Amino acid sequence: MRLRGDDIKRLIPQRDPFMMVDEFEQRDDQTGVTLLTVRHDNYFRLPDDTMAETGLIEHIAQSCSALAGSKATGDKPPVGMIAEVKHFGCHRRPAVGEQIDTTVTFGFSFGQMTMAHGESRVGADVIAEMDLKIFMQ
Repeated sequence: MRLRGDDIKRLIPQRDPFMMVDEFEQRDDQTGVTLLTVRHDNYFRLPDDTMAETGLIEHIAQSCSALAGSKATGDKPPVGMIAEVKHFGCHRRPAVGEQIDTTVTFGFSFGQMTMAHGESRVGADVIAEMDLKIFMQ
């Protein structure tokens, strides 16, 4: 399943100008891939036309939200909150015009808490990665 544009709104609760996923594809029950092109009007754009590290964290979190939404049933996407970010590494910030390709994988879940890992690339280069705990409602 590959979703684009407004179809993403079925999976995540975020809306413009804070929506950080352009495309989503579910690979399997635990893995999803998202794409985001960094545009000039990106909420996290810095004066040097790169995306702030906090934007990468939010993009990976919304990628997890898209995966959770693809697995959910019902009319509304689940609402997730970042409970913890661990091992965040930003190797470089993406620039306006670059496309970020992010893979998220869900790990252990207990109740409403899910462990996840995200890795973002521009081309072949890993630009950011992190582990996070997400509380889902």
